[in-house]
Amino acid sequence: MLSSASSQATFTAMDHSTEEEWRLIASETVANWPRVAEQILSMLAQLESITDGFAVNQLVHSLQTATRAERDGADDEVIVASLCHDIGKVISVANHPRIAAEILRPYVRAEVASMIEAHQDFQGKHYYSYLGMDPTLRSNHVDAPWYSLAERFADDWDQTSFDPSYDTLPLEHFEPIVRRVFAQPRSM
Repeated sequence: MLSSASSQATFTAMDHSTEEEWRLIASETVANWPRVAEQILSMLAQLESITDGFAVNQLVHSLQTATRAERDGADDEVIVASLCHDIGKVISVANHPRIAAEILRPYVRAEVASMIEAHQDFQGKHYYSYLGMDPTLRSNHVDAPWYSLAERFADDWDQTSFDPSYDTLPLEHFEPIVRRVFAQPRSM
């Protein structure tokens, strides 16, 4: 049953809900999809406070990665994924690739989400040996249809994006693309 004063569902348990209430909830959910992009932009801004010993903060790193992807002719989904690839560090550095991939997954094609989920395995080529880890983890994905995309992302854009003097595009430049990609999920 709907509350007439607020046009909100009144059920306190889903097994007491009505079709009318679920139609309202679905309508409100669709109307509020733009908040996703705004939350993404807010999380990206939070990366500015995370440096973790790098020469640039994680926002600058993400902006440089997206700038390189854009300048190299990547499509909007890959550019946004490049921008958001480390967004999970706002929550957990240890699990950041999976967090970022899961945020992106409903909004980008499967190969792009897979690229982000596996990006640490690809990055390992450049530094894992220094930490006593296996630098060949990308070979676990060699048969994946997205392997070459992940290789390009890791080798050409991500691992090269720690340069304080690089001509980096600002977050404002990417806001329209972020809003476009996150405007509506491809899947739910």
